[in-house]
Amino acid sequence: MPTLATTVDGLKMPNPFVIGSGPPGTNLNVIAKAFQEGWGAVIAKTVSLDASKVINVTPRYGKLHSSDGKEVIGWENIELISDRPFKIWEEEFKKCKDMFPDRILIASIMEEYAKERWVELVERSQACGVDGFELNFSCPHGLPERKMGSAMGQDPDILEEVCGWVKGASKIPVWAKMTPNITHIEDPSRAALRGGATGLSAINTIRSVIGVNLETLRPEPSVEGYTTPGGYSSRAVKPIALRMVMECAQLIRMEFPGRSLSAIGGVESGHDAAEFILLGGDTVQVCTGVMKFGYEHVKPMCEQLLAFMAKHKFETLADFKGKSLDYFTTHADLVKRQAERKAAQKAAATKMVKSDGEWSGSDFVKQSNDLAR
Repeated sequence: MPTLATTVDGLKMPNPFVIGSGPPGTNLNVIAKAFQEGWGAVIAKTVSLDASKVINVTPRYGKLHSSDGKEVIGWENIELISDRPFKIWEEEFKKCKDMFPDRILIASIMEEYAKERWVELVERSQACGVDGFELNFSCPHGLPERKMGSAMGQDPDILEEVCGWVKGASKIPVWAKMTPNITHIEDPSRAALRGGATGLSAINTIRSVIGVNLETLRPEPSVEGYTTPGGYSSRAVKPIALRMVMECAQLIRMEFPGRSLSAIGGVESGHDAAEFILLGGDTVQVCTGVMKFGYEHVKPMCEQLLAFMAKHKFETLADFKGKSLDYFTTHADLVKRQAERKAAQKAAATKMVKSDGEWSGSDFVKQSNDLAR
């Protein structure tokens, strides 16, 4: 009987489905709802020491619909990290762990480039009983103006240094959340792991413009007639996320065996989750999917993933984690493999009996089989 239960970096979860940092983990009320519905873990919305600098606007979401208008396939947001005072978060972290002592609560944290601020944020969050940290090095909008988020995550040297600060102060697992807004995700990922991160989370949203209103000629989402590029998510980003998760997984396999990987990007079904796990994910995060379908959506995703496992006779997630990584190679190798296959087919064809005089008593069975092919 397949099981979805898994242990990642010592964190025991009933299933690999994790609420990704964002609106679905924005306060204790919604975090409690997620645990009640059965999510494997929750990563709270990103916090910092000084929430007074975080000022959101409305509207702050933009949706890209399918051609028939019935389905949301892309989602842009220009929402910032939590605008709630950190003292309130400290209280809610404690209450959450009192309410759900056996469930996994991860604090997403972000700070400016100052060691004392990162260390204070780690120590105060840790004292509240959270089970792990996710370092937000990847928010693509708003905060890069303060040299935070993706501005930090695009600089491997700074990334390695900050991971070292956090790891030195943390007694619990530390995941570094990587930005896709970079040419080679392996470079900052390597730096984060070298700095001491227990694992990686990939990917965050892709910097984008959702579209332009052809009536008003204003880009969306329009705030007082203006906008700013935001983070793109939902189904449309999945192929890009799969590629980058694969690259992170290969890096871990080759250079940092034993480190973990939390996969993110357009997950809306158990089948999506299976693909990310096949490419090396230990857990699978969902954020926009919760905003589209609700917290209860975890149940059909679990059912679909279990059905996939039963079909292939996998008992645990470990049985198929990274199983598809072996089938990636270079284009030159693809050419070579195809040439070898065609040569082998040609050689086999030349050996086949073409007239009755070529039959041999000693090779009769083989010659018959060759013709049968």
